[in-house]
Amino acid sequence: MTPPLSWTIAWRFLRGRRSRLLDGTARAALAATALGVTAMIVAMALMTGYREDLRRKLVEGNAPIVAQPLLPAAAPLPEAKHLELTAIPGVAGVGRIAYGQGTLSAGAAGDGVEVTLRGIEPRPAAEARTAEARTADPEPAAAPAVGSRLTADAAQLAAGPDGVPGTVLGAELARRLGVGEGDLVRLVALGLADGRPRFRYRTLRVTGTFAVGFAEFDAAWVLLDRALVAGDDGEAAAADLYEITLAEGADGAAVVAAAERVLGPDWFVADWRLANRELFTALELQQLVLFLVLGLIVLVSTFNVGSTLVVLVRDRMRDVGVLAALGLAPARLRAVFLTYGAVLGAAGVALGVALGTGAAWVLTTFELIHFDPEVAAIYFIDSVSFRVRPSDLAAVVGFALAVNLVACAVPAWRAARVDPSAALRYE
Repeated sequence: MTPPLSWTIAWRFLRGRRSRLLDGTARAALAATALGVTAMIVAMALMTGYREDLRRKLVEGNAPIVAQPLLPAAAPLPEAKHLELTAIPGVAGVGRIAYGQGTLSAGAAGDGVEVTLRGIEPRPAAEARTAEARTADPEPAAAPAVGSRLTADAAQLAAGPDGVPGTVLGAELARRLGVGEGDLVRLVALGLADGRPRFRYRTLRVTGTFAVGFAEFDAAWVLLDRALVAGDDGEAAAADLYEITLAEGADGAAVVAAAERVLGPDWFVADWRLANRELFTALELQQLVLFLVLGLIVLVSTFNVGSTLVVLVRDRMRDVGVLAALGLAPARLRAVFLTYGAVLGAAGVALGVALGTGAAWVLTTFELIHFDPEVAAIYFIDSVSFRVRPSDLAAVVGFALAVNLVACAVPAWRAARVDPSAALRYE
C-alpha cells in the first residue's frame, strides 16, 4: 500500500541533511522531549511505588479490616459472633488483638526504648476457630490470605520452663537493644488496676524477630501473648480489637458491610482506607501536583519541537513553494509539517518511555533508594520501589503527545499560508 503523500514528504524532510541548524534543533528537541518524559515516568513510578508499599506494609502490620467495640460491655465478642464473622465470604480469619505501651530495655540499652505492645492470639488458637467456621460453611477453594504478617507461633510466645514468657521483636528494635534469640529483656508496661495507672514489670525472652519494611513496626513493636497485654489476669484492662484477614481478591467493602450487620451498632468496623484516608488522600494530591509540575518540563521541551518546525519551514521554503504551485492543498501541506512534528515528538516520547521504565526497573531491582533507620522513621519505609503502572504511563504519553501537537500547530498553520510565488523567490 502506498503511504499518504503527507507522510512521504514528512519522512523525506526528516531524512534530509541539508541544514546543520535543522539537524541540531531536531536532536535538541528529541533529547529534551525524552528527558522530560523520563522525569515524569520516574516521578510517577516513585509516588505510585511509595503509596503501594505504604499501603501493603500498613496492612501487613495491622489488618485490612479492624472491628473495635464502642462500649466496654460489647467485648469480648461471643464465640457465636466470632464464628459468624469468620464464616463471611471472603474472610480468611479473625484474630483477637490488644495494644499497649511500655519501655523495653536490655543490659546494653541504658534507659530502654519506648515500644508498642501488640498482644496477639497464638496461631493455633486463632486457626482452630477459623477451621471450625470453614467446616460449618465451607468455601469452594482456599485463597491466599491478605492480612497482618505480625503473628507468631504459640511456642514463640509461651512461657519457658523458668516461667519467662516469650516475645518477638522488630528487627530494628532488636538491633537497637543489642539482643538476639534467647536473650532476656525487661519490659515496663503501663496498665490499669481499679481505674488507676499502674506500672507492670516483666522479664521476657526473645524468641525471634520480624521485619515488614515499615519503620515504625520494625523499630518499636513487640509481639506478646494477648493475655499479657490485655490483662486477663486482672492487673489491667484493655479494649479488645478484632482484626479481619481477607482472602486474596475479596471485596473489602462487602466484608465491612457484612461485619457491621453481624456485630451490630455497638461495634465500629473500618478498613485500612478509612483508617488512613487523610494520608493517602494527601499522597494522591501530591502525585497530581508532581505530575503537573513535571509536565512543565515536557511543555518547555515541545517549544524545541516547534522551533524545529520553524527552522524546517525556513529551510524548505522553496520546496514548500513548489508543492503549493503543483497544487498541494493548504490542508495537506499543513499535515506534512504536523506529521513531521508528531514523528519527532513521538520518537522523543518513545525514547523517554524506554529510559524512564528502564531507570525505574534498575532503581527497584537493586534497591538504590534505601534509607537509614533515622530517615526511614520519617518516610515510614526503609526502601522505595518504583512501579510503572499502565495508567500512569498512558497519562504521561498522552500528555506529552498532546502538548507536542499543540506546539506544532502554529508553525504548520503558518507554512500552509505561504504564498507560492514568494516562496519560489526565497533565497
